Amino acid sequence: MTRDQSEPAGTPRSERAERAVDIAVRAGNRLGLRADEPRVLHDMFNVLVHLAPHPVVVRVPSLALVPAEELAVKQRRELDVVGWLADAGAPVVRPSPLVPREPVECDGRSLVFWEYVDEKDPMREAAADGMEALEDRFVEQTGWAVELHTLLAHYPGELPALSPLVPTLAPLLEALRKDPQGLTPAELDRAEQEYAVLEAFVADLPGRCPATRIQALHGDGPSYNLLRTADGHLFSDFEDVTRGPVEWDLALVAPRAVAEYERVSGRPVDRSLLGFMEGARLLQIVGALAVVPSMPELGPMTAPTIDLWRQRAPLTADVLGH
Repeated sequence: MTRDQSEPAGTPRSERAERAVDIAVRAGNRLGLRADEPRVLHDMFNVLVHLAPHPVVVRVPSLALVPAEELAVKQRRELDVVGWLADAGAPVVRPSPLVPREPVECDGRSLVFWEYVDEKDPMREAAADGMEALEDRFVEQTGWAVELHTLLAHYPGELPALSPLVPTLAPLLEALRKDPQGLTPAELDRAEQEYAVLEAFVADLPGRCPATRIQALHGDGPSYNLLRTADGHLFSDFEDVTRGPVEWDLALVAPRAVAEYERVSGRPVDRSLLGFMEGARLLQIVGALAVVPSMPELGPMTAPTIDLWRQRAPLTADVLGH
């Protein structure tokens, strides 16, 4: 696993990245891995540390939002799903074969070890060619997600329904009541009302979506969490793996990308359900404001999406049209 933000030589690391490198190296040493030249590949919610010269990347949570034991439960689901996909020959970044396929606790953090992938044509290069080129890329990658969904439809294990939303959002919205991060009391009320709608939806998912296939999903936008390599593309970052309609994985992609998904799959996307999932995705980003005190750079990054949520009609079950 890699990302397109690999640090150039001599680049100063953030404090959280330095801490993550220290944790990753010590955890790797315990597993018999010598990391003589550790490199930070990505520094955000998670810090990805390449334990060079080994072809191993350690994902270190940069924010301790939940206890390590609780996070490990989520990570085991991820490893089970990705391991199953990898064993079936699916195009995914595999768990590292050099260590046991399980989370590793170190300094109160739960870590996961992945195989290092040499990425070609990283996102920043596509972005440099302009927004149209960037959209073209995501359109193509959304079409590739059809293959992933087809494979995931046969996953035999148990997964919670739409777990990135319920119950994940509840403590974040509660935290925003204490520190609103610019949200008004009326907006906080709206967010909580929307969450109540989602709770009811998730509690009766088959009943609310009687004509929709409920299946295993990537959970966090496979069109975006994908690496291009010299040998093809690989899906990555299955942290939010869950069960639900494919419309959740398509939320907030461009209309052209949805049309490409329909073309490749030969199946129509439920537009009313997609609209509901997009409202849910926006609420998820509102909940992320609770993290801003620990990660200030997140505020400006989410501001355009928060404005989009404000401009959109509140989420209700009526939007489903069923």
